[in-house]
Amino acid sequence: MEMVSTGYSDTSNRLKMKNKMIAIMVVTLLFYSCSETGKLHHGKESTTNKPSGVIADTVAQPGNNIMVIYQDKQNNYWFGSWEDGLYKYDGKLVLHYTTKQGLPSNRVEEIKEDKLGNLYFNTSGGIIKYDGDHFIQLQESIGDLEMWSLSSSDLWFKNFTNAQSVFRYDGIALHQLKIPKVALGEEWIEKSPNSLNPYAIYCTYKDSKGHVWFGTAAIGVFRYDGTKFDWITENDVTELHYGPSNGVRSIAEDKDGCFWFNSNYRYKITDNNAISGSPFYERQKSIGNLDGKPDSNINEYLSIVRDNANNMWIATYLDGVWKYDGATVRHYAVQENGKNIKLFYLYKDNKGTIWLGTHENGVWSLKGDAFVRLVL
Repeated sequence: MEMVSTGYSDTSNRLKMKNKMIAIMVVTLLFYSCSETGKLHHGKESTTNKPSGVIADTVAQPGNNIMVIYQDKQNNYWFGSWEDGLYKYDGKLVLHYTTKQGLPSNRVEEIKEDKLGNLYFNTSGGIIKYDGDHFIQLQESIGDLEMWSLSSSDLWFKNFTNAQSVFRYDGIALHQLKIPKVALGEEWIEKSPNSLNPYAIYCTYKDSKGHVWFGTAAIGVFRYDGTKFDWITENDVTELHYGPSNGVRSIAEDKDGCFWFNSNYRYKITDNNAISGSPFYERQKSIGNLDGKPDSNINEYLSIVRDNANNMWIATYLDGVWKYDGATVRHYAVQENGKNIKLFYLYKDNKGTIWLGTHENGVWSLKGDAFVRLVL
């Protein structure tokens, strides 16, 4: 009996140990599986069905609809279309990328680059990372709408669904972040519940201090400094109070550190609101109507950029490009067949050259004293 009892005990112990090891292996496998699956649910890159490499089509030149321009660290130009996908121009060849090559949509509105040289294309079908070989769609994280944060390496993207949120990519995860409510936005929604979402983001901008700004469709602009949100809802940058703004579509800083949202006013940031509750800015009269005529209403723009000589370049939709040197305003007509063309996007490249994307007439750049279409 004693021997039988001892044998049973040994066997039992061995079985317990074996079962324990199996349980540990199962838990480990489940954890690993959940971790791998979790990559899709915590905003990391989706590598499913990853192609062996993107092979673009070679075309004669970029298409007519060019709504965003970017030059990467390797000095390649990228032209984004709302209709025809992406074009890459290396100074010799033009390569064309569409849904055929793996883009989720042929509408591209933002192009950004991280410190490692990876490119990011914000399309109406999602945000794509391009590592020089593959298109990898970023999967947005779930459940962290309140997790606002700010670091120098963050990339910020607008939300194509016109929802009350933006995206922050921290190099690992793509976070969808809810825009906090503001009185003017809630007033808009109450009065016009079936109209455009007033919180929809038209542009993002990271300033010289590392703060990030957002231009909205109807209720002005707001800044996130890493701890709080500061809004500018003056009449000249909003729709609700029938100001001139058609949404804040571009943001720039001038040589004095003042911010431009249109040509009526510029905004000097004082951050005095921590003292006495005053606004965090001073609103200063700017250049007003670009042509100097009081009744022309040419006082807002689709795009603005500062060049290397601190001139402010302003693109209007149908009234050409305007340059402000701090004292005078000069007009640059952009025409084909004697008619003004529809302009959309200004960009300063790595050497300081000013480029122009148009709605229907391709890519242009400043050559000497005039804008000239890129014809290869």
